[in-house]
Amino acid sequence: MTTGVRFGERKRAYEELRARAARIATGLADLGVGSGDRVAVMLRNEPAFLEVTEAAQLLGALPVPVNWHWRGEELAHLFGDSGAKVVFAHTDLVPKVEEVLPEDVGLVEVRVPDEVTAAYGLPPNGVTRRHPTLEALIESNEPWREPAAQAPPSVIYTSGTTGRPKGVRRKPHSPEDTVKMAMGILEVFGLSPEMRTLVPAPLYHSAPNVHALLASRLGIDLTIMPKFDPEGLLRTIERNRIEHIQMVPTMFIRLLRLPEKVRKSYDLSSLKAVVHAAAPCPVDVKQAMIDWWGPILREYYGGTETGIITASDSQQWLAHPGTVGRAVWDCDVKILDSEGRELPAGQVGEVYLKPPSFWPDFTYIGDDAKRRGIERDGYLTVGDMGYLTEDGYLFLCDRAGDMVISGGVNIYPAEIEAHLLKLEGVQDAAVFGIPDAEMGEALAAHIVADPAAGLTAERVREHVRAGMAGYKVPKVVVFEQSLPREETGKLFKRKLRDPYWAGAGRRI
Repeated sequence: MTTGVRFGERKRAYEELRARAARIATGLADLGVGSGDRVAVMLRNEPAFLEVTEAAQLLGALPVPVNWHWRGEELAHLFGDSGAKVVFAHTDLVPKVEEVLPEDVGLVEVRVPDEVTAAYGLPPNGVTRRHPTLEALIESNEPWREPAAQAPPSVIYTSGTTGRPKGVRRKPHSPEDTVKMAMGILEVFGLSPEMRTLVPAPLYHSAPNVHALLASRLGIDLTIMPKFDPEGLLRTIERNRIEHIQMVPTMFIRLLRLPEKVRKSYDLSSLKAVVHAAAPCPVDVKQAMIDWWGPILREYYGGTETGIITASDSQQWLAHPGTVGRAVWDCDVKILDSEGRELPAGQVGEVYLKPPSFWPDFTYIGDDAKRRGIERDGYLTVGDMGYLTEDGYLFLCDRAGDMVISGGVNIYPAEIEAHLLKLEGVQDAAVFGIPDAEMGEALAAHIVADPAAGLTAERVREHVRAGMAGYKVPKVVVFEQSLPREETGKLFKRKLRDPYWAGAGRRI
């Protein structure tokens, strides 16, 4: 079987992808890009994303995936902070790049493929003709002939859920550690080179980016979805006989909302492993997915900064419902209090992680102080609260910055959000702390609900009151059309929370 990248009805063999990347590399070199420079990739999911990334890496340049939803100051910050020398952008994104792009930074247009246009409902478009195009770069250049540089990892910008995104730049690592890292990821993912794998999440995020690039590098047959669509995912699994997928819990929730008739109408028997991470998965949601797809779900936990730290398969999760697994390889997990003291099993504190020995160290671009600030004795925190069981299984409670202290009691909104999702009609929920003169903080719940359910604020409170302690009942309930989420499911609570705290002082 000739392996390559499948995209919609098309397939691009890896030989063709690499040939195109080699020509792009020559074009980049002509634009002044060399080893150590940064190349920003502001593209939606499509094969060109991989081609541009590989082209940059052939030169020893660092790819910088860009969240294409960003605009204005967000983009200006990334372009300036990263020091990008060239930006690749889909044509319809070019105007907002032009608004903030420094004069000395090159811009290459990439025509939006029909599959992306259809997925996002975009109008048909050509190119602006104001900048060089990707296809012209490929057609007008010979392949790059110099020996390939050691491919540097992408510079991933954190989502910025609590502030400005920071660029995570990993330090160089040996070829031996690169091999160990690749083999370790395959092990946790449940992925082998002969399988057919699918990436439905945005390639500008860390996990999908690593997944797709690793598959490409190892020649694993890869399908990329232009945009996640629940029924479209099922259709793709059946059509391409997909054996492996990396997903996020939000996708599970949307899949489970499909009518049972639709869910049963697709042949999913090819699936062998489904791995998920990126956000907490409610216990009932994961149980429902295992009931549907079988005990093929795997989960891992870590961060862009740390790599994979813990993992569990379905059997381990069923024995410890809600866990994100236990430490793998030579990793370790500690739970520390605010003074840095290690807490015993069962006690909640901030989660600190010891990365695997083969995972490259990193710094935040332009912020070494922040990098030092998240470390204690070789252990790093990505800002989560949780606890360990006696046998080493890690359970997450919430983000440290999301914990609410009301009347001296610590409240973890994530468990309330999971409980709200059990209420019929609730489609999404965000719970957070707001100022309260008596208690210091009270709870607010912003909810997306099916209008047909006829939910009221009091019905929401009754549901929480019936299943949880009284102090976890939201004081304020607001119904929204949608919540500010990334496509990976990460929620930007600050966008909901900040208006409540404006002028009142912030606790974080």
